[in-house]
Amino acid sequence: MTQKELHNQRLLKEAQQTVARMYTRRHFLQDCAMGFGALALGSFLQSCGMGSSGAAGGPVFDPAHPLAPRMPMFPARAKRVIYLHMAGAPSQLELFDYKPALQQLDGQNCPQSLLEGKRFAFIRGVPKMLGPQAHFQQRGQSGAWISEHMPHLATIADELCFLKAMTTDQFNHAPAQLLVQTGSPRLGRPSMGSWVTYGLGTENEDLPGFVVLTSGGKFPDAGKSIWGSGFLPSVYQGVQCRSEGDPVLFIEDPQGMDRDIRKASIDAINKVNEEEHTAYGDPEILSRISQYEMAYKMQVSVPETMNINDEPPYIHEMYGTQPGKACFANNVLLARRLVEKGVRFVQLFDWGWDSHGTDANLAIDVGFINKCRQVDRSVTALILDLKQRGLLEDTLVIWGGEFGRTPMMENRDGKQNPFKGRDHHVDAFTIWMAGGGIKKGFSYGETDEIGYYPISGKTTPFDLQATILNQLGFDHEKFTYQFQGRPFRLTDVYGKVIEDIIV
Repeated sequence: MTQKELHNQRLLKEAQQTVARMYTRRHFLQDCAMGFGALALGSFLQSCGMGSSGAAGGPVFDPAHPLAPRMPMFPARAKRVIYLHMAGAPSQLELFDYKPALQQLDGQNCPQSLLEGKRFAFIRGVPKMLGPQAHFQQRGQSGAWISEHMPHLATIADELCFLKAMTTDQFNHAPAQLLVQTGSPRLGRPSMGSWVTYGLGTENEDLPGFVVLTSGGKFPDAGKSIWGSGFLPSVYQGVQCRSEGDPVLFIEDPQGMDRDIRKASIDAINKVNEEEHTAYGDPEILSRISQYEMAYKMQVSVPETMNINDEPPYIHEMYGTQPGKACFANNVLLARRLVEKGVRFVQLFDWGWDSHGTDANLAIDVGFINKCRQVDRSVTALILDLKQRGLLEDTLVIWGGEFGRTPMMENRDGKQNPFKGRDHHVDAFTIWMAGGGIKKGFSYGETDEIGYYPISGKTTPFDLQATILNQLGFDHEKFTYQFQGRPFRLTDVYGKVIEDIIV
């Protein structure tokens, strides 16, 4: 073969490789409309709920307007949710689950019956029992036991409903947080806020349907995945806002770009996206278009909503806010402002409740008390403020952690920790709820005399999720989204509505 023929053959091969590279999987599926690829694509789009009736068991909605307000399955008692998650797990034994019998055991060796067959995060060997590190009193007409660490909350005991026999099967923070917030201890599932926003949309087209606020200096152990959208369209993921500095990063126009230029650039980008959607039919492209439009609207709506400086002095006094700083109290006031503006789901994560006793900040009798002081006043103010504005009736407020704390003291590596602390406990913890059609001044569930096991009214995170969805007008067993060939739901294959706590 001559040099010229070899050269021509090499050029032909390179041309063939170039053509092959041009034909990506998308090109193949698009061009082979009658082939198996197109059939698979059609099946995939149908399974993703892109038909006219939406996802299986889910709402009917226009994919081009994914945040449009939608009706629930049946009349709802609640229209919106504020979920206050104390990341690290507060001790129920120092707050709401009064156990005088535990005080009598303080300092004694833990009975083997409480250790055999059990897995703990850190306890090894035989730990000492630890009595309640707080004084308790019965509060309000309901007679709820609330400790001295929450004096403000004690004044509204008759507005609260306690779930005192909550249990979980996850004893590490990240999996337990994921279970509470997504219905699975593993990554990849949509968060509760995403499910709610998918089902109801938003009442304010200028604000996200799901907003996240964090405090305590760190993210929860599970990270941003606990407010992610999982396999739902990404438009339903939580939008993280801040109470210090710009409420959302990069919300201001770049230097030299005014609002008209920004609008023109977004219109141009979305025109390209629309052409891409016409060509490929990828539903995520519609989410991207919606997110660009929402970001443009948020440049005006979010700074106005997130500015707490215009609140009257008595409100700042009531909440204990510190305008201009990053703190839990500011976030609680922002939560009220957000739901008042039509946001469906506001999630607050406050880090620092992991009271192991390894140092003073993580001690039950030091750091834990400080954390209680940081949240007590503002959480109480939230309930009272919602009530005086007529919002508590149809706003569901939830407060709690991802698991409880042990009745025995933690002894890491078989040695007692330098400060008083408790290990993670999966068998019993307390969560409280208020508003949204939940009974007032009511306690459901009971633990044994030392707060170790439930003896009545046992509930799980799935039951809590089912009840939250029920109050929002959704049957948790029928509210599903088709993914990977089967319908998925927030509560997986578990959960029951806690009927006894509903008005």
